[in-house]
Amino acid sequence: MQDHHCHSSSIIVNRPAETAFAIMSDGIRQGTWAWGSANRTEESPGLFVGTSTFTGKKTWVRLHPDPERFQVDYEVGGSPEAMQFRNMSRVIPGDLLKIGADKCVVTLLTWRLATQSDAEWEQMGCIHEAEMFLIRGLLERE
Repeated sequence: MQDHHCHSSSIIVNRPAETAFAIMSDGIRQGTWAWGSANRTEESPGLFVGTSTFTGKKTWVRLHPDPERFQVDYEVGGSPEAMQFRNMSRVIPGDLLKIGADKCVVTLLTWRLATQSDAEWEQMGCIHEAEMFLIRGLLERE
């Protein structure tokens, strides 16, 4: 079944969950793998802005990390006033999945807005799937 409401992408990473969570919960480092908001700066504490690789427009982001659960909720928008919850990442420790403590699975989730066309929704899914490989590459070469 194709999910028309939520897209998920996951990848196994040869690093412990704590290491993966560190990159997923860091607003500046996220700008190295998030094509929708690349080359980030921190405009005020916890509020980041980057540039979309696709449109050239500014994308604002606020992260809400939950270190206990290795989960991050992301508010995203074209301006600070337009930001809303859109995306979530979750890092699953390798021990939990019986793949070893030196590994983990990183997952990105995004929910579809009613205003997104089918083409925009398809693009979002493709982007997140490609970003998985960027995340793994960044983590595994550290």
